Amino acid sequence: MIGAIIGDIVGSRFEFDNHRSTEFEFFHPDCEFTDDTVMTVAVADAIMSGRPFGEVLHEYGRRYPDRGYGGRFYNWLLKKEGYKPYNSFGNGSAMRVSPCAYLAKGNREQALTWATASAVCTHNHPEGVKGAMAITDCILLAAQQRPKDEIRRLAVELYGYDMNFTIDQIRPRFGFNATCQKTVPQAIECFLESHDFESAIRIAISLGGDSDTIANITGGIAEAYYGVPEEMQSHALQMLPEEMRRVVQAMYE
Repeated sequence: MIGAIIGDIVGSRFEFDNHRSTEFEFFHPDCEFTDDTVMTVAVADAIMSGRPFGEVLHEYGRRYPDRGYGGRFYNWLLKKEGYKPYNSFGNGSAMRVSPCAYLAKGNREQALTWATASAVCTHNHPEGVKGAMAITDCILLAAQQRPKDEIRRLAVELYGYDMNFTIDQIRPRFGFNATCQKTVPQAIECFLESHDFESAIRIAISLGGDSDTIANITGGIAEAYYGVPEEMQSHALQMLPEEMRRVVQAMYE
């Protein structure tokens, strides 16, 4: 999960000011955590506390407003009661899902059950659910150190994503898109082309588009495969509120 959080923090300053290169200061003073981190931590909290995903996500979103939430999700947060899913296929379902894979401890059935439940409380469109499940499955394979070709085949054969591209090929024309369909396969490819955790995040940023979310999704997979340098973990944790830091630490403990 810390890998996803780092991706969000590093990508935060590029979301609306894309940087089409892997060369940049990693933790810049302008970096901050966004809604991606808030919701990722909320999913972990929901699993560990045994509370409904929708309830916990709603609480966290209202507790940490003005973090860059999408318009429809923000309207969902404004409802004090009776908040229901709104058939979204936005990439929010995929960016917050990494704790489902990590906390399942290799149990694929449990991980995918959590992934589905964490999505459908808001993103109950089939593409929204698929995005959450696909990233969860990728993280599970990455944690097993499965060959990258196997992870690519999973995305193509089980989830039906078109992976017939490289980041260099699509970078020049890649624009902002916040759907699962246009960010999940791209984030997977960013991981597949990387050689360590940092390079995965740098490739994700260089793609452009919804930079913080693509880097968040990429980071969740890359952490499982490579691990995350201790100094990066420490830096990111210090940027979080104490409450959120406690949830992250409890998850790893």
